[in-house]
Amino acid sequence: MARLRAKDYDDKRAAILEHAAGLFATEGFAAASLSRLAAACDTSKAALYHYYQSKEAILFDLLDGHIRLLLETVEAAGRQPAKDARARLKIMVRALIGAYDQADNEHRVLLNEIGRLAPDQQDQIKAMERAIVARFAAAIAAALPDMAGNDRWLKPATMSLLGMVNWHYTWFRRNGWLGREAYADFACALFLDGAPRALQAAEAAAEV
Repeated sequence: MARLRAKDYDDKRAAILEHAAGLFATEGFAAASLSRLAAACDTSKAALYHYYQSKEAILFDLLDGHIRLLLETVEAAGRQPAKDARARLKIMVRALIGAYDQADNEHRVLLNEIGRLAPDQQDQIKAMERAIVARFAAAIAAALPDMAGNDRWLKPATMSLLGMVNWHYTWFRRNGWLGREAYADFACALFLDGAPRALQAAEAAAEV
């Protein structure tokens, strides 16, 4: 007879992933040991194996859950009502940056440790990353008609916008003067309108 799962099984797996994200982000996947992770979770190394077969299994579940949440967030944002294509792009940028709130560790691990996964697992993660890029490329093409059908420049433009979003964690300060939503609007304006108009709009918004 199969062993029944405890009622808090999913909660404990989620707690393991949360602690693993912090440990892998600060120490690196290779250096982080299961013993250190068990200590962070206030449990034993043997107990971890009840939830995950290996450190690699933890890494995959962590990255798969993170990128899946980002994709679902972007898709939901793209379906929200918007007055025009530019407004829809802003909604998507806000949503993606908002999804990084409280998830800086997961994102850092995604960027730095995906190569530790098996090739088929990497393919699964990267397919979802490509889907996010595709959603933004379509939104950019709608917001900037000159980009529509321009296969040469649409991808570089898309990756430039996503670069501002995906790497903001390297300098953003959670308790600083700039909020994530304000930065999302600034990044979107910077992309759509250029630096002078983006700065003007940002300063006007800050005065309200």
